Amino acid sequence: MDTTSLTWRPLTRDDAQAAADLLNAMETVDRIGENYTAQDTLQELVDPYADLARASLAAFDGDVMVGYMKIRYKRHAAEVHRVVLDGGVHPDHRRRGIGAALVEAGVAAAKTLHALHHPALPLAIDVHKSGHIDGLAEVLAPRGFAPVRYFQRMERPLGTALPEPAIPGGLRIEPWSEDSDEDFRVTRNKAYADDWNPAPSPADNWRNKIANHTLRPEASFLLRDPANGTAAGMLVANRWEADAAVTGVRGVHFMAIGTIPAYRNQGVATALLGHALRAAAEHGFDRADADVDSASPEGVSGIFARAGFTAKRPYVRWALEI
Repeated sequence: MDTTSLTWRPLTRDDAQAAADLLNAMETVDRIGENYTAQDTLQELVDPYADLARASLAAFDGDVMVGYMKIRYKRHAAEVHRVVLDGGVHPDHRRRGIGAALVEAGVAAAKTLHALHHPALPLAIDVHKSGHIDGLAEVLAPRGFAPVRYFQRMERPLGTALPEPAIPGGLRIEPWSEDSDEDFRVTRNKAYADDWNPAPSPADNWRNKIANHTLRPEASFLLRDPANGTAAGMLVANRWEADAAVTGVRGVHFMAIGTIPAYRNQGVATALLGHALRAAAEHGFDRADADVDSASPEGVSGIFARAGFTAKRPYVRWALEI
C-alpha cells in the first residue's frame, strides 16, 4: 500500500471518539473482550506518561482513524527503562504496511523519550497483546521483538452470593474510599516492589489508570492490621460500561491485587479475592476476570484458580531490548 495516501499526525485529546471507533472495529475481529467509549479512550489520551506530541502517531483515511501507536514512558526506572508501545490497525486496512510503519515509528519515538528521561539506562520496549491476534508476530519479530513473558486472562462466573471468606490473623477488611485511596496506592507499590518489572505507580498515574471513572468502590478492598495500622494487602476492581452495552454481561475486572512481603503466605490475597467476589455478586455483576502473570512471585495464578477462575485467553509480552 502507498501509505502516503493517508494522513499521518500525532494523536491529540480531540481524537477520543475516532480512537474508540477504531478500537471497537478491531474488537469485531480480534475478539479480546475490550470495548470502548470516548470517555475510556480520552482517559488514555490524557495519560500523564503518554507524550502525544513526541511519541504518538495516527493514520487517517479521511476522517476515519485506521491505525495508531503511542508510547508510555516511566517516571521512575532503576536497572532498565521499560516503555510500553501500544497500537493497532483497523481490520479493513491490515496487511498493507500500516502496522509495520507504526511499529518503526514507535521504536524511534521510544528512543526519543528514553533520551529525555533515562538516557543512562538500557531501554526495553514492551508490546503487550493477546496471543491470538492475527499477523502480530509477523509485524514484531522482523523488527527485533521477542516474547519475554506470558499472561492469562482468567474468568469466573458470578451467580448467587458467595460464602463469607475467612479473614486471616485478626486483619480488618476495609472498602475503598476517597480517604483510603492513598493507602491503596502505597500498598500496591509495596506489594509490586519485587515484580519482574517493578515500577511504582505515582499519584498522577494512579488517578489516570486506577482511580478513574471505571473504579468500582463496592468491589475494592484493603486488609489492615489493627495492631499497627499497616495495610497488609489490597485489591482494586474496575468496570467498563461499553463491555456490558455490547455483550449484555456485567463484568468486573480485578485490576490489581497484592500483598506486602511481611504478610505473605497468610491468606491475605485469598481473603481479598473471596471478599471481592462476594461483593461483586451481591452488586449484580455477572462475571469477574483478571489478567494474571504466569510467573508471579506470589503465585497469583494459583490463587485465582483455587477461587474458581479458569484461563480464557493468553497474552504475550513482546520486548525489544536496546
